[in-house]
Amino acid sequence: MNRRDAETRSFDELTQQTIGACIEVHRHLGPGLLESAYEHCLCYELSLAGLEFERQKPLPIVYKGVQLDCGYRLDVVVEDRLILELKAVEVLLPVHSAQLLTYLKLSCLTVGLLINFNVPVLKSGLKRIATNFQETSAFSAPQR
Repeated sequence: MNRRDAETRSFDELTQQTIGACIEVHRHLGPGLLESAYEHCLCYELSLAGLEFERQKPLPIVYKGVQLDCGYRLDVVVEDRLILELKAVEVLLPVHSAQLLTYLKLSCLTVGLLINFNVPVLKSGLKRIATNFQETSAFSAPQR
Protein backbone atom coordinates (compact mmCIF):
# COMPACT_ATOMS: atom_id res chain seq x y z
CA MET A 1 0.00 0.00 0.00
CA ASN A 2 1.36 3.40 -0.87
CA ARG A 3 1.23 6.55 1.24
CA ARG A 4 -1.70 7.99 -0.72
CA ASP A 5 -3.83 4.91 0.05
CA ALA A 6 -2.95 5.24 3.72
CA GLU A 7 -4.05 8.88 3.73
CA THR A 8 -7.47 8.03 2.28
CA ARG A 9 -8.15 5.20 4.73
CA SER A 10 -10.90 6.22 7.17
CA PHE A 11 -10.44 6.10 10.92
CA ASP A 12 -12.98 3.28 11.00
CA GLU A 13 -10.94 1.21 8.53
CA LEU A 14 -7.73 2.02 10.34
CA THR A 15 -9.10 1.10 13.76
CA GLN A 16 -10.72 -2.05 12.35
CA GLN A 17 -7.42 -3.26 10.87
CA THR A 18 -5.54 -2.36 14.02
CA ILE A 19 -8.04 -4.13 16.29
CA GLY A 20 -7.79 -7.17 14.01
CA ALA A 21 -4.02 -7.19 14.55
CA CYS A 22 -4.54 -6.90 18.32
CA ILE A 23 -6.98 -9.80 18.30
CA GLU A 24 -4.50 -11.92 16.36
CA VAL A 25 -1.76 -11.21 18.91
CA HIS A 26 -4.08 -11.96 21.83
CA ARG A 27 -5.32 -15.15 20.16
CA HIS A 28 -1.75 -16.46 19.92
CA LEU A 29 -0.35 -15.20 23.23
CA GLY A 30 -3.31 -14.90 25.58
CA PRO A 31 -3.13 -12.88 28.81
CA GLY A 32 -0.32 -12.86 31.34
CA LEU A 33 2.71 -11.44 29.53
CA LEU A 34 4.51 -8.13 29.84
CA GLU A 35 3.27 -5.15 27.84
CA SER A 36 6.54 -5.09 25.89
CA ALA A 37 5.93 -8.60 24.50
CA TYR A 38 2.50 -7.57 23.21
CA GLU A 39 3.99 -4.41 21.71
CA HIS A 40 6.65 -6.37 19.81
CA CYS A 41 4.15 -8.87 18.46
CA LEU A 42 1.56 -6.23 17.61
CA CYS A 43 4.10 -4.24 15.62
CA TYR A 44 4.93 -7.40 13.69
CA GLU A 45 1.22 -7.89 12.92
CA LEU A 46 0.84 -4.26 11.86
CA SER A 47 3.73 -4.67 9.44
CA LEU A 48 2.15 -7.83 8.01
CA ALA A 49 -1.05 -5.80 7.45
CA GLY A 50 0.93 -3.17 5.54
CA LEU A 51 0.28 -0.46 8.11
CA GLU A 52 2.92 2.16 8.82
CA PHE A 53 3.65 2.69 12.50
CA GLU A 54 6.17 4.08 14.92
CA ARG A 55 7.00 2.47 18.27
CA GLN A 56 7.82 4.44 21.40
CA LYS A 57 7.32 7.77 19.64
CA PRO A 58 8.61 10.68 21.75
CA LEU A 59 5.90 13.07 22.90
CA PRO A 60 7.30 16.45 23.89
CA ILE A 61 5.21 18.90 25.86
CA VAL A 62 4.80 22.46 24.62
CA TYR A 63 4.68 24.62 27.72
CA LYS A 64 4.35 28.39 27.37
CA GLY A 65 5.63 28.16 23.81
CA VAL A 66 8.67 26.07 24.71
CA GLN A 67 8.98 22.44 23.63
CA LEU A 68 10.16 20.28 26.54
CA ASP A 69 11.19 16.64 26.36
CA CYS A 70 9.70 15.21 29.53
CA GLY A 71 10.38 11.59 28.62
CA TYR A 72 6.86 10.68 27.50
CA ARG A 73 6.60 8.03 24.79
CA LEU A 74 3.57 6.88 22.84
CA ASP A 75 3.51 3.08 22.72
CA VAL A 76 2.54 2.89 19.03
CA VAL A 77 1.30 5.46 16.51
CA VAL A 78 -0.31 3.95 13.41
CA GLU A 79 -0.26 5.86 10.10
CA ASP A 80 0.56 9.09 12.01
CA ARG A 81 -3.14 9.19 12.95
CA LEU A 82 -3.99 6.61 15.60
CA ILE A 83 -2.42 6.28 19.06
CA LEU A 84 -2.28 2.83 20.64
CA GLU A 85 -1.83 2.81 24.41
CA LEU A 86 -1.05 -0.77 25.41
CA LYS A 87 -1.63 -2.20 28.85
CA ALA A 88 -1.24 -5.56 30.57
CA VAL A 89 -3.11 -4.82 33.78
CA GLU A 90 -5.75 -6.57 35.87
CA VAL A 91 -8.35 -3.94 35.03
CA LEU A 92 -8.42 -0.68 33.07
CA LEU A 93 -8.83 2.29 35.39
CA PRO A 94 -10.08 5.81 34.67
CA VAL A 95 -6.47 7.04 34.89
CA HIS A 96 -5.62 4.91 31.82
CA SER A 97 -8.34 6.63 29.78
CA ALA A 98 -7.19 10.02 31.09
CA GLN A 99 -3.62 9.19 30.04
CA LEU A 100 -4.69 8.42 26.47
CA LEU A 101 -6.93 11.49 26.33
CA THR A 102 -4.00 13.67 27.42
CA TYR A 103 -1.74 12.04 24.81
CA LEU A 104 -4.33 12.82 22.14
CA LYS A 105 -4.48 16.43 23.24
CA LEU A 106 -0.69 16.86 23.41
CA SER A 107 -0.14 15.21 20.01
CA CYS A 108 -3.06 17.03 18.30
CA LEU A 109 -4.41 13.66 17.17
CA THR A 110 -8.07 12.76 17.57
CA VAL A 111 -8.39 8.97 17.87
CA GLY A 112 -6.74 6.45 20.15
CA LEU A 113 -7.18 2.86 21.26
CA LEU A 114 -6.63 1.77 24.84
CA ILE A 115 -5.83 -1.93 24.71
CA ASN A 116 -5.50 -4.20 27.75
CA PHE A 117 -4.06 -7.57 26.74
CA ASN A 118 -4.40 -9.05 30.24
CA VAL A 119 -8.01 -10.20 29.75
CA PRO A 120 -9.51 -13.57 28.77
CA VAL A 121 -11.35 -12.03 25.77
CA LEU A 122 -9.70 -9.03 24.12
CA LYS A 123 -13.04 -7.38 23.32
CA SER A 124 -13.42 -6.60 27.03
CA GLY A 125 -9.99 -4.94 27.07
CA LEU A 126 -10.56 -2.52 24.18
CA LYS A 127 -11.60 1.09 24.45
CA ARG A 128 -11.72 3.58 21.56
CA ILE A 129 -11.32 7.20 22.56
CA ALA A 130 -12.04 10.00 20.12
CA THR A 131 -11.82 13.72 20.75
CA ASN A 132 -13.28 16.60 18.85
CA PHE A 133 -9.95 18.35 18.49
CA GLN A 134 -9.29 19.68 15.00
CA GLU A 135 -6.88 17.21 13.37
CA THR A 136 -3.75 18.94 12.11
CA SER A 137 -0.41 17.54 11.16
CA ALA A 138 0.70 15.02 13.74
CA PHE A 139 2.63 16.41 16.68
CA SER A 140 2.29 20.05 15.75
CA ALA A 141 1.99 22.60 18.49
CA PRO A 142 -1.57 23.66 19.31
CA GLN A 143 -2.55 27.02 17.81
CA ARG A 144 -3.40 29.89 20.14
